[in-house]
Amino acid sequence: MIKSVVITGCSGGGKSTLLEKLSRRGYATVEEPGRRIVTEELAGQGAALPWVDPVAFARRAMAMALEDQRLAERQAGWTFFDRGLIDAASALQAFTGEATLETLRDRHRYHQTVFLTPPWPEIYINDPERRHGFEEAVAEYERLIAAYPEIGYEIVILPKVDVAARADFLLSRLPA
Repeated sequence: MIKSVVITGCSGGGKSTLLEKLSRRGYATVEEPGRRIVTEELAGQGAALPWVDPVAFARRAMAMALEDQRLAERQAGWTFFDRGLIDAASALQAFTGEATLETLRDRHRYHQTVFLTPPWPEIYINDPERRHGFEEAVAEYERLIAAYPEIGYEIVILPKVDVAARADFLLSRLPA
């Protein structure tokens, strides 16, 4: 059974907070590729930023997500990903029109169940790595809620509850 679980959805919907809670409970977690890329690019005056060159950003995020997935295969238990390969492929497909998602239908799979954070305007904030507005975040969510089932994943929408209850909800949906 694949034990790599994607937590995705709306930017600013609480994914990183949920990953921190799962990490404190002893689970392996993987930080979002996009945030790592933005941090690196800003530190080095790079151009692979989503607001400068979204295609280069998406391609780099795909490469990073593939490496993350490869490293997670060594873990014995569950590994939770803050976004993943499908997110980056979906963005690349939206930017270029390339049929990127279909190439992932039978390759580089995560656990069948993918958890999505819904739009949550009450907690949405901008920061140096998240410069887009809430409307763009909702559009991204709509793209992802269609992309994952398109290539065979089952999606579960996470409830808008405190982080401990959200973690309990997620864990209760996975096999023991």
